[in-house]
Amino acid sequence: MINVAILGTGKIISEAIEAIQASKKFHIANIWARQHSRDKAAALAEKFHVDKFTCELDDIANDPSIDFVYVGLINAVHHEYVKKFLVAGKNVIVEKPFTTSAAQAKELIDIALSKRLYLFEAVTTLHLPNFFAIRDALPKLGEIKLVTCNYSQYSSRYDAYKNNHVVAPAFDPKLFGGALADINIYNLNLVVGLFGLPKKISYAANRGFNGVDTSGIVTLEYETFFAQCIGAKDSNAQSFFSIQGDGGYIHSAGTPNELNSFELVIRGETAKNFSLNKFTHRMIHEFIDFGEIFERGNYSAVERGLKVSLNVMTVVDAANNP
Repeated sequence: MINVAILGTGKIISEAIEAIQASKKFHIANIWARQHSRDKAAALAEKFHVDKFTCELDDIANDPSIDFVYVGLINAVHHEYVKKFLVAGKNVIVEKPFTTSAAQAKELIDIALSKRLYLFEAVTTLHLPNFFAIRDALPKLGEIKLVTCNYSQYSSRYDAYKNNHVVAPAFDPKLFGGALADINIYNLNLVVGLFGLPKKISYAANRGFNGVDTSGIVTLEYETFFAQCIGAKDSNAQSFFSIQGDGGYIHSAGTPNELNSFELVIRGETAKNFSLNKFTHRMIHEFIDFGEIFERGNYSAVERGLKVSLNVMTVVDAANNP
């Protein structure tokens, strides 16, 4: 198995560990936490039967048995920690969003490529069988006219933010919080992963008392169609993803980070329904994918993934800096 060390003890970590272990590709060799979260690291190690936990980054950086480092920390520090471990010669998996800017993304990508290290962004959507099936079905839709995504989920932290001005990292613009970087990033990965960089980008957002975007709409203009990506942490709606062409359409009900199923409707034909994902846990597919790419030495897959990550951060830059 591939040895991986885990950085962090937040909410995403338990989910990630469950998926990593279920993938049967990785062995979790260590869990790192800051000193004030030492007890959380100890509890995670006990719960998931991990032999080691540490508060020293160098314990991981200098351990030759560690193949990968998984960075599950707050958005604002992704660049710092990924860079540290790439420089130390470790392969890295980093949670979305990849970084806080395209410049940071390019720096990390350049380091990884120069050292031929495996660097992956953990965006569940791009590793699901339903995503690949949607990509393969695109030519059947004819000329694409409209693409729409909506991922809206009322945040458990929004009431405290709105009523008492309690600012969690998810609502702190200084820590790269907000709807665009958190929830809408899945929509952007889905659209950019399928269609590449748009020629024009704009963002209209609802903003809270500290300027953070609590919800908003990104409009992407391509050569022959428009895409709109809606993300909200301050309100609920039925999440979905749709692609409309002059020959038919694709519609997926539910959140874009799970992409549980989709309907393909070609004009003049009976609708077809697809539910190709093999696991109920949305994160398992991506860790299987990462493990198999590493085992096979498929570095071209790394390069393709990094191109999407850089393109998405380019879109985020443009949205944040009109």
